[in-house]
Amino acid sequence: MSGGVDSSVAAAVLKEAGYDVIGATMKIWPKESCGQEKEKSCCSLKDIEDARKVSRELDIRHYVLNLEAEFRKNVIDYFIDEYLSARTPNPCIVCNEKIKFGSLLKKAEALGCDFIATGHYARIDVNGACRLREAVDKTKDQSYVLFCLKQSQLKKILLPIGGLTKNEVRGKAKELGLKIHDKPDSQEICFVPDNNYAGFIKKYRNIKPWKGDIVDKSGNALGNHAGFWNFTIGQRRGLGIAHKEPLYVIGVKPEHNIVIAGTSEDVKKKSFLVKKVNWLTDVPEKELEVKIRYNHKKAPASIKDLAGNKAEVVFKDPQNAITPGQAAVFYDGEYVSGGGWIDKVL
Repeated sequence: MSGGVDSSVAAAVLKEAGYDVIGATMKIWPKESCGQEKEKSCCSLKDIEDARKVSRELDIRHYVLNLEAEFRKNVIDYFIDEYLSARTPNPCIVCNEKIKFGSLLKKAEALGCDFIATGHYARIDVNGACRLREAVDKTKDQSYVLFCLKQSQLKKILLPIGGLTKNEVRGKAKELGLKIHDKPDSQEICFVPDNNYAGFIKKYRNIKPWKGDIVDKSGNALGNHAGFWNFTIGQRRGLGIAHKEPLYVIGVKPEHNIVIAGTSEDVKKKSFLVKKVNWLTDVPEKELEVKIRYNHKKAPASIKDLAGNKAEVVFKDPQNAITPGQAAVFYDGEYVSGGGWIDKVL
């Protein structure tokens, strides 16, 4: 329970269905580093107190679980290491895999719980094997960030609000008299509340500016920058270059501290390699749809399964900003067939 409306309503729905519900809030970031800029940041005292109040209103037990060390190791360090390797991370997916449905699930089992439930907008159909499915509310669907889960985890997970729209969730919270019914959604990555990723990395690792070149595809100098970790594929803002047409980041060479810029057409690609593939179904022989980031519209693609948990993906039509470090998730209609991490654009 994060103290927000989604997890609060999830708890209420389960209690109404007859489950013996225990509320748990994860404390994942030291209080001296969290909640300074905005109340919407992770595990602030206000959020913890909101979760406690909801638990009292629902008459359920509530625990605060300290997962700071696990979060720092598995999410924060991963996030920074990816940027410093010229890849663009997705910490929400890793948090789901390692923390919420990893460390937290183990603690839940230690408490004697049969399931762990969250306020994610997604569904799990059970018919022998578990099938991960998009939420009813497609504008809030979070199946993309759950692709990494294994069958053993999916069997232990309940997603009570996946069949509701966001408006229905807020309406349910208001009906129950929960004061958080109109609490705003958090928009940023929880541990970077000001959305300044580069500033967070520099502060956390004490990294100094490193002047480098911005060049075009032919290697001609276009300008300068203060460190390659400030840039990601498809980025347009922050280049600081006057040009006859808009320029976008199309490549980063961390070993030489070089950023490569090109036109909007240069950003479009069709083929890429994926590593650490997790199949939730048998490897399909038909064409699937693929999302290459959370807000990307699914697009038709062929997928060739390769040895070593790898795959080659070829889109039917070129897509913007296929970015190493992001997740590529494979869909068969509403169902997640699998996914992996974008390794190399071909």
